[in-house]
Amino acid sequence: MAAVQLNGIFKRYGDTQVVHGIDLDIADGEFVVLVGPSGCGKSTVMRMIAGLEEISGGDLMIAGARANALPPQQRNISMVFQSYALYPHLSVYENIAFGPRVRKESQSTFGPRIEAAAKMLNLGGYLDRLPRALSGGQRQRVAMGRAVVREPALFLFDEPLSNLDAKLRVQMRTEIKALHQRLKNTVVYVTHDQIEAMTMADRIVVMNAGRIEQIGRPLELYDRPANLFVASFLGSPSMNFATGQLAARDSGGFALALEGGGQIALPPEVTQGLSAGAQITLGARPEHIDVVTAGGDVEFGVEVIEPTGAETHLYGKIGNATWCVTTRQRASYEPGQRVLLRLPATHLHLFDTASGRRLG
Repeated sequence: MAAVQLNGIFKRYGDTQVVHGIDLDIADGEFVVLVGPSGCGKSTVMRMIAGLEEISGGDLMIAGARANALPPQQRNISMVFQSYALYPHLSVYENIAFGPRVRKESQSTFGPRIEAAAKMLNLGGYLDRLPRALSGGQRQRVAMGRAVVREPALFLFDEPLSNLDAKLRVQMRTEIKALHQRLKNTVVYVTHDQIEAMTMADRIVVMNAGRIEQIGRPLELYDRPANLFVASFLGSPSMNFATGQLAARDSGGFALALEGGGQIALPPEVTQGLSAGAQITLGARPEHIDVVTAGGDVEFGVEVIEPTGAETHLYGKIGNATWCVTTRQRASYEPGQRVLLRLPATHLHLFDTASGRRLG
């Protein structure tokens, strides 16, 4: 039985509907990440699961029981917020103990749980400190400790790393993943950061404009995005796109006649079932493009070069679209240089331009 089920859930504010019929089953012990741009409805969905937002329609099931009308305290959940939400006048220990004290648990009952959580989260030396004496990462650990001590069936994380610097974000996402592996609780995690989603999730739910675009394991979504939105959202640098019309080649097969001029030769295995004249958008990830000296599929004019150490990003135009090519070669490139690109058939993505739907 799924730990959490959302059946046709929607949310309306007056005449404005912001979440449109969400269907999602989350298994017991699963780490599910809701990801999407700001305003896509992911935090609203989480707040409806938590009981902080009223559900306008549909059914929310938690552990097999309908939870639409249950108050938050009866849902057996813990939520970690972006803002930490710590009491500034209470010590770390008292912040973590606040929930058990409100529930009138005895010190002998919750004390060992706090000690265990502090050890797990490396807070043992900070229990007497006030929040103002802690770093951002330590404060987020305190918020996590408060959630752990409650021993919930379901953890909800609402963009918990947004206020941290880049290095600390990497460290904290590793710690959250490790915490889940130890506790094996069900986790629903909201973020707009697709790197967090890719590295942490068992399954990713990509949302856009209050709807689910695609659900799947991280690499499934990365390798076979269902539409243009998912393809463009996942990946950093993001997928390259070229839009045009399929044109028959004299030598057989098809080429993509680009809107901004020029053509890209397409391997026959990716155009099966398509016909000349179709309006197509071609997608290729930067790391799946090869820079070659002969036998390329398209010519590329290098405009900007970004060396990062491990790899180099080359930016330039194909048709009227800016493309990025990622290479690990330490070759010397110059702005204005023209190179040949090969687009391996196994890593090409074709989409219907009008609908955005994946083809093939």
